[in-house]
Amino acid sequence: MGHLGHLDADYRALADRLQHGPVAMPEPDDETARAGWREILEILFTPEEAAVASRMPLLPISVSALADRIGMAAGELEPRLEALADKGVVMDIPGRGRRETSYLLAPPVVGFFEFSMMRAQDSIPKERMARALHAYTVGDDSFAREVFGGRTVVGRALVHESEVAAADLPEVLDWERASQVVGAAAHHAVSLCYCRHKAQHLGHACDRPADICLTLDGGADYVIRRGFGRAVERTEALDLLVQARELGLVHIADNVQQRPTYICSCCGCCCGQLSAIREFDMRAVVPSGFQAESDEVACSGCGRCAKACPIGAITMQPRYVDASPRSVLVSSVDAERCIGCGVCAGACRRDAMRMIKRSRRPEVPVNTLERVVRSCLEKGRLADLIVDEGSSRGNRFIGQVVEVLTALPAVDRLLASEQLGSRFVKYALQRGPSLG
Repeated sequence: MGHLGHLDADYRALADRLQHGPVAMPEPDDETARAGWREILEILFTPEEAAVASRMPLLPISVSALADRIGMAAGELEPRLEALADKGVVMDIPGRGRRETSYLLAPPVVGFFEFSMMRAQDSIPKERMARALHAYTVGDDSFAREVFGGRTVVGRALVHESEVAAADLPEVLDWERASQVVGAAAHHAVSLCYCRHKAQHLGHACDRPADICLTLDGGADYVIRRGFGRAVERTEALDLLVQARELGLVHIADNVQQRPTYICSCCGCCCGQLSAIREFDMRAVVPSGFQAESDEVACSGCGRCAKACPIGAITMQPRYVDASPRSVLVSSVDAERCIGCGVCAGACRRDAMRMIKRSRRPEVPVNTLERVVRSCLEKGRLADLIVDEGSSRGNRFIGQVVEVLTALPAVDRLLASEQLGSRFVKYALQRGPSLG
């Protein structure tokens, strides 16, 4: 690990930059975690790259506009941005027609943490990176609280469709079905699982396949273009979903209804999101519209469901039998903890575990902008989204943000107006829907 102490000016500027946005990279207090935090920055960025990245906005910007902002010739800047994009710390959006390619600084999650481990080999030292990531994300709960501590988290669970009763299937919305999400996407890519690849370099990987996580549409385009994964046809992507279900893996998708950009197939032993539920008792994943329910009469007490549950939401409890001094073990589901993935139902051989509809469908943002706005609002960073690095985002973008905000409950609209302090925004929010 890199030595502790004061960061060089370029890295300090980058570290400060990474405190903004919907997902920040907070500097931890724990010394081991802080060493990992610093090591990640030094692995992914040279001092010159850190200086460039520290001036990049949260949203896409053209090469010429960024060159003007940082005082560098566009011809000198573009190769640096391309090198950063090849490492996955900057994302590019190719221009169409006469429009320039735009670039934005990737967030840590979902972003450059994952990209750093999505190739088997490249310029990033994998074992060193894996150890730095582990030290930072597990050393204390600073990063876990940043990513999973709010209402709006990055991922949502999708129920295994094969475990939903036929009578309930018509009520499952398209965005709640993994098969429909994959089937509706135009582009598909498969990549190494960040979590299992990292675990491999730490010496405790499980035996589940690593090349099973999917990216979709725009995310797939980037992954394929930059060599973080390979293109697959829709049929192969659907086959991978079936394989994941058979292996008892959890489908976790981007926490949006429209055009999710990924579906990961996660195990409880390696996945950072599922580990956050177990280790930090955080609501790290939005549950599906279903939850597990045990049939105590049919349950044989074998414990297969409890062993299969990736987050420890199922325990075996004694049940006393009438007119008998003896008790038997039956499965018991913690409904508050259950994420509704359906893995337990697939593991049960007696049909004693079933998936039932939740009384209230979990709240999922409609699109990425709504998720980003909600997350920034919860973390007090809404102003960073609209006025970033001293530059306004323009009327069109501000209008889109205001449209999202006006659809929120009144208490959230009030919080937004307090954070922004804009007379125009306050006026717009006051005209939004009322609680009634």
